[in-house]
Amino acid sequence: MINLHLIISGRVQGVGFRWSTVQLAQRMGLAGFVKNLINGDVYVEVQGSVKIVQIFVKRLQRGPTPYASVTKIKQKNGDLQDYQGRFTVRR
Repeated sequence: MINLHLIISGRVQGVGFRWSTVQLAQRMGLAGFVKNLINGDVYVEVQGSVKIVQIFVKRLQRGPTPYASVTKIKQKNGDLQDYQGRFTVRR
């Protein structure tokens, strides 16, 4: 298991990015959350198996919705958390 904290930059707000990220994470069986940041970026905490999380990050890089355009993803390792097996949107 791995926990990653991601800051995603580009055209990622107002284009359905959070909701598409939730759907993708749920389909992949991942836990965590996604939220908009004040500066226009999106913050994601994601947890799951190393291989599945890596695939998830690659899919986010391409944009989980055709309206998004990701220019950069900063990532750092986090501590394992109890997300109660869910991936949600936070405000």
